[in-house]
Amino acid sequence: MDFNSFITAAQWASTTELIIRFIINLLIAYVIIHNIYYRYQQNKEFLFTFYVFNVLIFFICFVMMSIDVGTGFGMGMFAVFSILRYRTGTLPIKEMTYLFIVIGVGLVNALANNYPEMLFINLVIMGIPYYLERNFRRFQEAVKPIVYEKIEMIQPQNQALLIEDLKQRTGLNIHRVDVEKIDFLRDVASLKAYYYTNPEG
Repeated sequence: MDFNSFITAAQWASTTELIIRFIINLLIAYVIIHNIYYRYQQNKEFLFTFYVFNVLIFFICFVMMSIDVGTGFGMGMFAVFSILRYRTGTLPIKEMTYLFIVIGVGLVNALANNYPEMLFINLVIMGIPYYLERNFRRFQEAVKPIVYEKIEMIQPQNQALLIEDLKQRTGLNIHRVDVEKIDFLRDVASLKAYYYTNPEG
């Protein structure tokens, strides 16, 4: 019996649409996960998670599109996946953001009405995190606790000298200092030094 008799033209069209959309989705996910997330975060721990969630959401949404399910049910499932946290631990906020991004990409690529619309949305979704990672990364601020023995330097009029002294001692690009506690018995002060983690951008 002819194999084509088991598959209608509509089913072939639907399968072709699935394959094309899946390839596009996987390419977009690769750019976001490898060329943006991993490039700037250098963390391999969540790569597996991002890919699996993206592919899973894509297929679930594509199948849901072809069957009669309520809008509330679909959005409910998306919400469950978007806030899911593993029992082994809580994802950091940056990784949770990227998890939501790859979930959203899978959703868009499965449900977008046409390819120009899909392309535009994907470009926006890729462009925003890339722009933020590249341009705002230089302004990411870290803090280092320091026990400082030159207690006379913590006076407000010596703020510039204090920062310069800490820069020379630590090698960090310190730009402001908070005095947390002063111990007059030991003549030391507990400071919090704030510095940019990537001043060169």
